[in-house]
Amino acid sequence: MDRHELAALLVLKAVADAGSFTRAAKRLNRAQSGVSQTISELEQRLGVPLVARTTRSLRLTDAGQALLDEAGPALERIEHSLKQIRNAAHEPAGRLRITALEHPAKVILIPAIAELRRRHPSIKVDLHVSDRKVDIVEGKFDAGVRFSDHMEKDMTAIPISEDIKACVVGSPAYVERMGLPTELRELLSHDCIGYRLPTHGERYRWLFNRDGKPVEVDVDGSLTVNGTAALVEAARAGLGLAYVFEPLVRAEITAGSLIPCLQHFMPKWGGYKLYYPHRRQKSAALHAFVEVLREQRKQAEQKPSVF
Repeated sequence: MDRHELAALLVLKAVADAGSFTRAAKRLNRAQSGVSQTISELEQRLGVPLVARTTRSLRLTDAGQALLDEAGPALERIEHSLKQIRNAAHEPAGRLRITALEHPAKVILIPAIAELRRRHPSIKVDLHVSDRKVDIVEGKFDAGVRFSDHMEKDMTAIPISEDIKACVVGSPAYVERMGLPTELRELLSHDCIGYRLPTHGERYRWLFNRDGKPVEVDVDGSLTVNGTAALVEAARAGLGLAYVFEPLVRAEITAGSLIPCLQHFMPKWGGYKLYYPHRRQKSAALHAFVEVLREQRKQAEQKPSVF
C-alpha cells in the first residue's frame, strides 16, 4: 500500500461515516469534487466499485463494506494517533527527556519541574544528571542544560540563570581549627577538597581572578570527590575548604554552616543555558518548560547575592 491508497481509504471511511460526499467533504475540509474523485481513483485501482451512488443517497457496495470491515479498525487507530499528535503539538503533554549538570539540576531544574508539573500534570520528565559532556541528539534528549562551551554546534540556547559566581567555603569547625586564607598563596597550606573532572579524570585546578587576569591554583588535600553534592557535604563536615558555585551553597552561607573567603579573587562564568537542536521544532511540552524557566530566572534576578 502506498500513501495515496492509505489517504484514499481514510476518505472512503469518512464518506461511509458521513453518508454523503457533501458531508464527508465538510468533515475533511475538502471540495466535494475532490472527495468524489479520490473514491473514483481508488475504485479504478482496485477494479471494483466501492460506493453505490444515487441522486439522493449512497451506500457501500459489498466490496466497499468488506474493505472497511477489514481495514476500518486500523484506520481508526491511525486517526486516533494523528489526533493525539496534533493535540500534543498544541497542548503540553507527553514526556520530556532533559540532561543537565548536577548543579543546575538541583538548584534550577528541580524547582522548575515542580512548577511545570503543577501547571501541566500530563507532562512527565526524565532528568538525566551528569557532569560529563552529553550529545543530546545521540542520547535522544529533548534538551540539555550546560555552559555554552559544553554545548554542541548548531544549538538554540536559552539563558536560564544569572552569571554564576564561584566561592571558597569552609565549615565553622574547620575555620576554628585552621583559619581562613586571605591570599591565594595561603591555599597551599590548607586542606582543600579536590574535585575530579568527569571528562578526563584530572583534579580541577581552582580558578581565580587577580587584577583582571585568570590565576590557577593547584591545591592539594586529603579528600577528592567527583560530585558537587559530595563536595558540599564534605565541606560541611569540616573535611577542608571547597571550591563551589555560590548558588549551590547559598542557603548554607546564609545559615552560617559554611563560611566564604577570598571573595575579591572569585571569577564569574556565563550562566547556564537550556539548549536544543536549532532545526528541531519545540514540542508544546518543551515550550511550556522554557516558559517556566524564564519566569524562574526573572524571579531569581530580583534576589540579592549573599555576598
